[in-house]
Amino acid sequence: MFKIFYHYLVIREDIPKLPKLWKEKIRIAIEERLTTEPDLYGKPLRRSLKGYRKLRVGDYRVIFKIEKKIVKVLVIDHRSVVYEKNSKRK
Repeated sequence: MFKIFYHYLVIREDIPKLPKLWKEKIRIAIEERLTTEPDLYGKPLRRSLKGYRKLRVGDYRVIFKIEKKIVKVLVIDHRSVVYEKNSKRK
């Protein structure tokens, strides 16, 4: 089992902005996929985001990093802006 830790801005900014329906879908995806096998479900990112992975939930992306048995969620946002936000939160 992996533990999930959220960046403080994910809790303060990203989650409150999500539509209610997508909050639930993303929460379920994180609980079911990232706590069991994050390396299987998360696709590795390249170039400046090397070392990070993304989990696709509809048009939303969860950007995270795996460190031993901890999954650190850095950004949750729409696919059109998520990669720009991630580069600012490293």
